[in-house]
Amino acid sequence: MDDGKFAFIGLGLIGGSIARGIKRSNPNITIMAYMRTRSKLEQAREDGIIDVILDGIGEELRQCDLIFLCTPVEYNASYLAQIGPYLKPGALITDVGSTKTDIHRQVVRLGLESVFVGGHPMAGSEKTGYEHSSDHLLENAYYIITPTAKSSKEQVERLVTVARMIGSIPIVLDYEQHDQITAAISHLPHIVASSLVNLVKDNDTGDGMMKRLAAGGFKDITRIASSSPEMWEQICMTNSQNLSRILKLYIASLDSVVRQLEAQDSGALYRLFETSRDYRDTFAQKAKGAIDPDYSFTVDIADEVGAISTISVILAAGGISIKNIGINHNREHGEGALRISFYEKSAMDKAWLRLEKYHYELIK
Repeated sequence: MDDGKFAFIGLGLIGGSIARGIKRSNPNITIMAYMRTRSKLEQAREDGIIDVILDGIGEELRQCDLIFLCTPVEYNASYLAQIGPYLKPGALITDVGSTKTDIHRQVVRLGLESVFVGGHPMAGSEKTGYEHSSDHLLENAYYIITPTAKSSKEQVERLVTVARMIGSIPIVLDYEQHDQITAAISHLPHIVASSLVNLVKDNDTGDGMMKRLAAGGFKDITRIASSSPEMWEQICMTNSQNLSRILKLYIASLDSVVRQLEAQDSGALYRLFETSRDYRDTFAQKAKGAIDPDYSFTVDIADEVGAISTISVILAAGGISIKNIGINHNREHGEGALRISFYEKSAMDKAWLRLEKYHYELIK
């Protein structure tokens, strides 16, 4: 993409990560930003991520070629009306919200269909804020692009180019289809995770033993319950119809499981686990443009001083680069105590053979 001027309204986790990715790809692009917390804007300028701190929505936006709305979804819609008068010819507005119908309807009401293309980078973290952003957070993540009825091919391609600049995988979808899909694969899981955590909280023993033992699988599937309550309240309310529909289907499936348990229907329960396993296993298959597979295994080691450094030395001596190394704090699924990840399959295979030579017990 040629040098230009981009503006960010909001510079949190996602906005900050997009800005970092753009600067990494093309340092000559000028980035302006506005948010309520000025200290974070000053930090971003000190980091070399933004060039101009904006005091609000005003005349300086007339210089911009692309404006990102990166505030919570309900606020994004309110900023549209303020930005409209300051658009120069050819400028484009986009957003990064997790729901699209609400903002697309607002775009129609304001007559901005010809200058707006929606966006949703499908990555994130339970942590929030600019301080947790990174220039690689969105690498290999799907970046959904939702045109309006009046979006031009050139406008869509401009956003596709930005997505590729930051290492994301662009996919163009109808905004209503986007919201139906994300209700099932993103918004429902957040409700499930939060309700599971509250279920344990409300039914824990007096000595808190449930909480104490809630590690491994339970901790993994409820990690997203640590996300911002404000953000997820807004996401759910702006996609309530789709979410309500899929939640009713999920409740019906749980009612079915209750009946199977009460009837001691072991065959039905087996089929539940079998079909879910088989379908879930297809998620890891690498399709064209999909996220890279996980090259990792676990190592069974004793909890003693020097155990991790010994393995690191063994792998380094074999010229093997490690992507990540971490400790499993429990072994409820049969994992080893140490999980090691690699950038490519050949490195993983080489590491496996090398550690086997030193008689470590390895588990995939």
